[in-house]
Amino acid sequence: MEKIIRICRNEEETANFAAQIAGEAKAGDVFALYGTLGMGKSVFARGFIQSLTNAEEVPSPTFTLVQSYEALDFEIYHFDLYRLKSPEEIFELGMEEALYEGVCLIEWPEKMGGYLPKNCFSVQIAPHPEGREISISSASAEKITRLKSLGF
Repeated sequence: MEKIIRICRNEEETANFAAQIAGEAKAGDVFALYGTLGMGKSVFARGFIQSLTNAEEVPSPTFTLVQSYEALDFEIYHFDLYRLKSPEEIFELGMEEALYEGVCLIEWPEKMGGYLPKNCFSVQIAPHPEGREISISSASAEKITRLKSLGF
């Protein structure tokens, strides 16, 4: 599986990279954000959302579990599944509708179990000596082609 890899030295570079990725988003896209606590998942989501909306503040949905934002062509759903006890709890959050009609940014996607779409964008954020390494992959060749059109 092909990957797009970017080293981001700070939060600003992470947010800018996410904004570039957001430019290729379309309804039905799911971005599964993987990484340990404090790795930059919320920073990535914030940069993505702010580039497509007029939202000044984009809080992490740690306690609300989901926040939504109106973009020009679709609704953006920002999920934080850290506190879920079982994968089935996603249905109480309106996840089904969000997956098909909007663009989803999902922190802690492993909590979804088998409900995570197989062709999502998998965004892995890991420590790197120069900051953070962000690698994006997908089982969908079309999705990777869209990202490569950005010059990555």
